[in-house]
Amino acid sequence: MRHGVAGKKLGRTSSQRKALRTTLVRQLFEHERIQTTQAKALAFRGDAEKLITLAKKGNEGDKIQKMNAARLAASRLGNDRVITQKLFDDIAPRFANRNGGYTRMIKLGPRKGDSAEMVLIELVSE
Repeated sequence: MRHGVAGKKLGRTSSQRKALRTTLVRQLFEHERIQTTQAKALAFRGDAEKLITLAKKGNEGDKIQKMNAARLAASRLGNDRVITQKLFDDIAPRFANRNGGYTRMIKLGPRKGDSAEMVLIELVSE
């Protein structure tokens, strides 16, 4: 029984899950909308929201807090400087007046091959 166990396994090992989540978050921040399965979207949605909140708090703090937040975000994004820069300079200021709910999931229906429920996950635009 899985009492109190958080997260979904997605049929992968722990290292594969970590890589998948990192890749999906990076793709979401790069393209601002991606199409994926509902299970994968639910699995990484919280990670993306936490990174946006981290970037918002880093931008509000002093120079040292911003640097620490940027390093933490970069480590969670696979040390991709371009995506980290975009997160802090473009995405986080967009949500400065929003207290959460930075992503939206739109159901697209089942995939043809295996009937997996597909969704479009995107960053909310204000």
